[in-house]
Amino acid sequence: MKLSKLFQVGVAAALAISALTAQQAQGTMINGAITFAGGAVYDTMSLATATRVDTFSDVTVQSRDGDFAAFVNVGDSVTMAMPWIFSPSTPTPDLWSVGGFSYDLDSSTVVLQNADFLIITGTGTIMGNGFDATPGTWSFTSQSPDANGVFSFSASGDPDLSIGESDP
Repeated sequence: MKLSKLFQVGVAAALAISALTAQQAQGTMINGAITFAGGAVYDTMSLATATRVDTFSDVTVQSRDGDFAAFVNVGDSVTMAMPWIFSPSTPTPDLWSVGGFSYDLDSSTVVLQNADFLIITGTGTIMGNGFDATPGTWSFTSQSPDANGVFSFSASGDPDLSIGESDP
């Protein structure tokens, strides 16, 4: 009987240690949002027929909050992958990086595309600065070439979002 009780205590202690170890191994997910703006040159002269961004220029951070605020300043330069093929959806490692964070694009969906507007949303993974890789949602918007290819991009870490799953 004493051996059985000792065994139960040992199992309970092992489970408690295992739970604590699992929590520590899980780490910290990225929380927050970041936005960029800059110039974009597309593969065609019309947003209605564009399938990729050939060149990004002068991309800078416009706003940031949460975990991004400790590592990134408004006005910081952002490195963008070029070209970025959005149609068809093409996974793009390191689509952007700034302040020790980077974003691997998993998928994109063209929500609206005509001669005046291009709106794209999608999912990917944000990582860096000692945080765990965190699923994140993103959106990209651009206006007609009359706006000189200016675009804005926003991303947010969403630890409740599973990789490959989109927000409802």
